[in-house]
Amino acid sequence: MTSFYNIQIKKSAEKELRKVPRSDLSRIVLKIQLLAKNPRPNKSKKLSEQENYRIRQGDWRIIYSVDDENKEIEIIKIGHHREVYR
Repeated sequence: MTSFYNIQIKKSAEKELRKVPRSDLSRIVLKIQLLAKNPRPNKSKKLSEQENYRIRQGDWRIIYSVDDENKEIEIIKIGHHREVYR
């Protein structure tokens, strides 16, 4: 039986999520929810400098960390691909 990961969203990421246009919001939320089942989907990319991962949803990027020991995922940042890495 596969156990699910608990998803935490940083306050700053929550704020960023509020700025996402409605047309993209539901798809981004779905991507985040799917991480609970599979924290490292095929299209996720490990970011080089940190123990963080990135997934894409259209022009948007979701940056997150995975804690396998405690079965937790923390959403660190959500932003447009032009701005998210700054």
